[in-house]
Amino acid sequence: MPRIYARRRLSLVAALTGLIAMAGLFNGPAASAALPTPVSAATARTYLASLTVATEDRTGYDRDLFPHWITISGTCNTRETVLKRDGTNVVTSSACAATSGSWYSVYDGATWTAASDLDIDHLVPLAEAWDSGADGWTTARRQSFANDLTRPQLIAVTDNVNQSKSDQDPAEWMPSRTAYACTYVRAWVQVKYYYDLSVDSAEKTKLSSVLSGC
Repeated sequence: MPRIYARRRLSLVAALTGLIAMAGLFNGPAASAALPTPVSAATARTYLASLTVATEDRTGYDRDLFPHWITISGTCNTRETVLKRDGTNVVTSSACAATSGSWYSVYDGATWTAASDLDIDHLVPLAEAWDSGADGWTTARRQSFANDLTRPQLIAVTDNVNQSKSDQDPAEWMPSRTAYACTYVRAWVQVKYYYDLSVDSAEKTKLSSVLSGC
């Protein structure tokens, strides 16, 4: 192949690649949350089948029983660590506060450029965990649960969406973006399985229904 033709061909490929990248920039989300990838739907179905089914009991619950937003590294606590993980081009101050960046909320499809518009959701809420067996845990285990960056348990999402979810389980609340339903329930089941938490009957029915379509 003549050298001039080869150079022109390479230039054309580079130009097309650039156009494709630009199209993705304008048509796709500005950033994608980096929730640790949950187990497959098949594994989630196996896990779900092994979970204990029990009635929930919230007696004695207090959010302060789950020490959260502990220091992870240097001046960065759990919230700040998730904001950096889940955002794009995140700039932080010397105190690790996010001063700029872009965050895409997978629950509702909104993109935000101010960290104050985001909450860090406990995918399996603290109160739900208490209802499902965490009332018998040590404080250290509850702290590990509330700050778990290894399992798919913490994610940056639109603040008022997280507040509308509150402490509801999937039988009562699901993300409005149906495209995220499978990821959400796979993560939910993985977290409950890892921490040996129970499910109530309505919760199990909903999880089974969503997973059957994944």
